[in-house]
Amino acid sequence: MYETLCIRGGARLSGEVAVSGGKNAAVAIIPAALLAHSPCVIENLPNIEDVHVLIKMLRYLGAEVEFENNTMRVDPTTVDKYMAPYELSRMMRASYYLAPVLLGLFGRAVVPLPGGCDLGARPIDQTIKGMMALGADVKVERGAITVSAVELCGSEVYLDMPSVGATVNTMLTAVSAKGNTIIYNGAKEPHIVDLANFLNSMGARVKGAGTDVIRVQGGRPLRGSNYMIIPDQIETGTLMIAAAATGGDVVITGAIPTHMEALSAKLLEMGVFVGEEDDRIHIRSDGNLRSINIKTQVYPGFPTDLQQPMAALLCTANGSSTITETIFESRFRYVEELKRMGADIRVFGRTAVVDGIDRLIGAPVTATDLRAGAAMIVAGLMAEGITEISGLNYIMRGYEDIDDKLRKLGANVERVRHGR
Repeated sequence: MYETLCIRGGARLSGEVAVSGGKNAAVAIIPAALLAHSPCVIENLPNIEDVHVLIKMLRYLGAEVEFENNTMRVDPTTVDKYMAPYELSRMMRASYYLAPVLLGLFGRAVVPLPGGCDLGARPIDQTIKGMMALGADVKVERGAITVSAVELCGSEVYLDMPSVGATVNTMLTAVSAKGNTIIYNGAKEPHIVDLANFLNSMGARVKGAGTDVIRVQGGRPLRGSNYMIIPDQIETGTLMIAAAATGGDVVITGAIPTHMEALSAKLLEMGVFVGEEDDRIHIRSDGNLRSINIKTQVYPGFPTDLQQPMAALLCTANGSSTITETIFESRFRYVEELKRMGADIRVFGRTAVVDGIDRLIGAPVTATDLRAGAAMIVAGLMAEGITEISGLNYIMRGYEDIDDKLRKLGANVERVRHGR
């Protein structure tokens, strides 16, 4: 039994839609809850596959977890294992956030190398560097990260690049280390700030998150807390792009407009109206879009996770657009799927040139990874005829009820089950 997403394109999206909680924040905050000495309640969690995988992992480790109505209660006081399960770890990249958490609890941890989307080389050398700087002995052997420490001590950590994963893992190690840690060249993404705020709500002292210098006063006992995570930056952006792609008139609620400035600037450049008020973003387009150039950057630059859906939007823009991918080396695999729909795209290493055409034509396509799935959805909404998207499991990893949300805006979208 498997499912596909069928989209009959051509419908103009209109109306109001609420954005879900942040996937990237959730997958860092949920493991961090194990560091508390009493239960945590985390609200506004997206009901997505990555969250359900983490629930299974926490239960395997011994935690008591309840999840209902986008709210999770985690009791970490019963955690009794320091080894994460292989089959679950290989399903998601963020599984390695458990390594510093279990290290802090038990003085050792064994976590299988992370899985997730195949986007090319995604080394963990900066994570290893950060943990070793704080006194951990780290080995990668037999497909797992093995970490141990007699005592973790605060130190200065210089990251070679502002890696989100390395920043998260170094922060999570630092809160268990005695003394002060300073992380230089840390990532600035909104979910880094959200993790810091969550840790502070538990009694940690983390300052500077959102800048490239993060200071952590470690060794403080952490208590359980009630916390609401931020809205999903990438889902917000995907909905903004989908509205623009269909010549739509859509208001996205529960968003944080300042997180979307890089995308908003590019949509304005294309001729799309972008209005902002409090937690609302208004997108209006007549469908007559100008070509632009995009270069992905670490936050606050244009996010790599929106590169793929943006490429779908550019397929029918007037003129020739250029997309340069600086973060991941294999993030153009989805281009062949767009070509099935008639897209005129040429890839030269880490650069794609998109020549605008009159229209895309619906076709059977495959989501090669999570954000490629978002690109296929945007393309399907724009296309003439029916687009059937397989690889739905990737999409459901990161987008909560995306089909329902699009239907509420007027899209003709349905899930179709195949086989027995």
